[in-house]
Amino acid sequence: MDVTSPETARPLDVRCYGGAAIEPWLDDLARLRISVFRDWPYLYDGDAAYEASYLKTYLQSPRSVAVLAFDGDRVVGASTGLPLVDESEEFLAPFDGVSVAPQEVFYCGESVLLPAYRGRGIGHRFFDEREAHARSYGDYAWTAFCAVDRDPSHPRRPAFHRGNEAFWNKRGYRPRSDIRANLAWREVGQAGETGHTLTFWLRPLERTR
Repeated sequence: MDVTSPETARPLDVRCYGGAAIEPWLDDLARLRISVFRDWPYLYDGDAAYEASYLKTYLQSPRSVAVLAFDGDRVVGASTGLPLVDESEEFLAPFDGVSVAPQEVFYCGESVLLPAYRGRGIGHRFFDEREAHARSYGDYAWTAFCAVDRDPSHPRRPAFHRGNEAFWNKRGYRPRSDIRANLAWREVGQAGETGHTLTFWLRPLERTR
């Protein structure tokens, strides 16, 4: 068990990679996604084949970014982003008929960090880097991500769970109840996939030109 406090732990090295340069880190991204998303609220029973297929999307997008947190040579956290128009149809479909144009949205994917490294400001750093990356192009009006909706009375909800909503609000993100995605995955302890609703959170992005 890591008992080092955030104040005395050695700083993590945060590095950014884009497009095809992400390829050497795909296994680390998959490992972290499977590990972290196994917990509440996603309860994702990770599938290596799906991860390999999904993460290739970032290699095919020249504007994608992966922000990686290293403890020495070990990747202990990761965050990704890419233009929404480069995402799959499941993420694009919710924008049909709303006032937000997909081509103006930079989509922030997962932010996954091993529990022993939380509370050290890495979550803010992940957002800072992705927003700066999107801002550098000068043609995005929004950054966005989506989060799974869970009933507060769900029987598998941990008794003392605290969500990330306060953190997201502090970052300037607001939920859009009119923009929701539907995705299916297998939850831990289940035999097959079940459908899930995810709400998009959006933040206006300052243009640079």
